[in-house]
Amino acid sequence: MELKPYIGLEVHTQLKTESKLFCKCKAEFGEEPNTNVCPICLGMPGVLPVLNEKAVELGVRVSLALNCDISYVSSFARKNYFYPDLPKGYQITQYTFPIGKNGFVDIGEKRIRIRRVHIEEESAKLIHTGDSSLVDFNRAGIPLLEIVTEPDIESGEEAVKYLRILQAILRFTGASDADMEKGMMRCEPNISVGTIKRMGTRTEIKNLNSFKAVQRGINYEIMRQSELLKNGEKVEQVTLLYDESKKKTGIMRKKETAADYRYFPEPDLPPLSLDKKYIEKIKNTQPELPFEKKKKYVEEFGVREYEAEIIGFDLKLSRYFESAIKIFSDGEMLSKWLVSELLSYEDYEKIPVEDFIHLLRMVRDGKITRRAAKDVLEEMYSTRKNPEELVKRGKIAVVDDESKIANFIKEIMEEHPNERDRFLKGDERLLGYFVGQVMKKTRGNADPKIVNRLIREYAERNKG
Repeated sequence: MELKPYIGLEVHTQLKTESKLFCKCKAEFGEEPNTNVCPICLGMPGVLPVLNEKAVELGVRVSLALNCDISYVSSFARKNYFYPDLPKGYQITQYTFPIGKNGFVDIGEKRIRIRRVHIEEESAKLIHTGDSSLVDFNRAGIPLLEIVTEPDIESGEEAVKYLRILQAILRFTGASDADMEKGMMRCEPNISVGTIKRMGTRTEIKNLNSFKAVQRGINYEIMRQSELLKNGEKVEQVTLLYDESKKKTGIMRKKETAADYRYFPEPDLPPLSLDKKYIEKIKNTQPELPFEKKKKYVEEFGVREYEAEIIGFDLKLSRYFESAIKIFSDGEMLSKWLVSELLSYEDYEKIPVEDFIHLLRMVRDGKITRRAAKDVLEEMYSTRKNPEELVKRGKIAVVDDESKIANFIKEIMEEHPNERDRFLKGDERLLGYFVGQVMKKTRGNADPKIVNRLIREYAERNKG
């Protein structure tokens, strides 16, 4: 029996609004517990919710970016369950009529269909300490966007590819910072192993908050279900937690169904009506999205596909690149240095764009070698000094005096007679060895082109 995984992802992301979804309390991360609260988000009797307009706008922006059909009329429902993190005893969410539906995202050659995009409120945060549990209601009522795919994903690796693209879209649209470590983006995979023709029983892994956990959790669950089916056992429909330390899933509770939540229309909120003019206005003010940036970098600036994708899908890096390309037109050189060198520094934005471009010009104009430039870049990052000053102070300008380099070559040949004799007899593999020795002697500051030429000239003079 040939088995096939079917994976759908539910992603919850915190929308970037100043206030909560139904009240004026601040929607901020890291505040003192239970300070951003009011009767509405605490679920006091008699209070009425008022919908956050900015949350609606961001929901539409994301839906458009995900190629969804926008619902001109959507509505909210009450999702009922009782738990300490839900002060009202129910969650207000969109259910039957979401704000966006029937979209898609392409990951390489594969298309992942988006079933629905809907707005809902966040629950509170539970803090477990010893035998006690504390509740921080600051998070209760913060606006969320839930994005649900069809079961088109087939592995943990594919899931991560999709999530990276989704994270980029959320950031470029301004909808969310989508920081998984801060809980601003959480993933809940639904996993089913079945046959080519039919899905199997579905399980769900709750609240995965890193790409690594998503990949490992999904792949483990695929393996677990496959083993059960191969042994003739049944897969139970359960909700799971992934234990990072054990690298395995464990049962949290029996899987709920929609009927368990007793959805019914939210009586305190009217249907959300959007007209064509409103949607067109948002569409016309959409920022440039990652796919568009990648294409532009390749076609307009001569950037290779590899670097274009890395830069185009990173909001901070794309901003840095676009500032730099205005004053340095060599897009290929710029993009290679950004990806291979600058990106290795965590707070690379602290290096002024003008200083970084000054360094690249020094490399391009042959004033310093690439190897020396890497050392200068490290100094720029740690000292915040400009490259010209660091080069002068460190005396690391390019050694291009041919007579000096020729003397170095002569010395090195005398120091390595065995290698010299083999090289003079035609062993071309030793050319790189001698180039390396010269670069070592000049601390990486000799011009490699001159070194190569002079070593060959030495060989021609001394053959036979």
